[in-house]
Amino acid sequence: MINIKSPREIELMRHAGHIVAKAHQLIKAHVQPGVTTKALDEMVQQLIEQEGATPSFLGYRGYPASICASVNEEVVHGIPSSRPLVEGDLLSVDIGVQYHGYHGDSAWSYPVGVVSKDIDQLLRVTEQSLYVALDAAKVGVPVGHIGAAVEAFIKPYGYGIVEEFTGHGVGRELHEEPPIPNFGDPNEGPLLKAGMTLAIEPMINLGTKRVKVLQDGWTAVTADHQPSAHFEHTVVLTESGYDILTTTKKEDAHGKR
Repeated sequence: MINIKSPREIELMRHAGHIVAKAHQLIKAHVQPGVTTKALDEMVQQLIEQEGATPSFLGYRGYPASICASVNEEVVHGIPSSRPLVEGDLLSVDIGVQYHGYHGDSAWSYPVGVVSKDIDQLLRVTEQSLYVALDAAKVGVPVGHIGAAVEAFIKPYGYGIVEEFTGHGVGRELHEEPPIPNFGDPNEGPLLKAGMTLAIEPMINLGTKRVKVLQDGWTAVTADHQPSAHFEHTVVLTESGYDILTTTKKEDAHGKR
């Protein structure tokens, strides 16, 4: 069942999303060669708890950290570690926050120092594809319209679009209906309605679309060990478009962070 959120629920999600955005600002300020993803995880957990909220991911289905920190060929669900980041790495960080029973969820990918031209383009194109997806999320069209728009945008670059992991509804639960693929038929899926809250998240690989999960049961990596990028916002659909909930500024709600 797809839940339509009340104004009160949306405001609680907006507050959770505000904390998520502050956590990403903290990450951005500290991403540099030499820092560990474990240290970033500890910073974020402290910030979330100081804001009177809880990390959505910590303990979720046994996940052991507050953020997902995926480096280079790691696509999603990378577990923070004591490995120092090095110049040229690509770091994708997914953060979820629960505030008074409601979740905000956003992922962003960051260059570590100076990165290669290939990684720089992958980052730019994947971020652009997120906003292509958001602009396609219009009241009255099928969910498939979102994925079809991402696929059409990405196809000329020859990148791999991850199929095993998708966007999703979000609210009282971290993962709600409907699933939101980043590919497919624009006419498939339920119709989008005002008041739906969605976590839209293109995951794009420099090479193959194929991924595999490592023995830790969480970390998904590209099958060809090429880098992957991941960008995500939580939004609420409105009659006039969408409102980004995972941002810190009202003026950014209809555009980029």
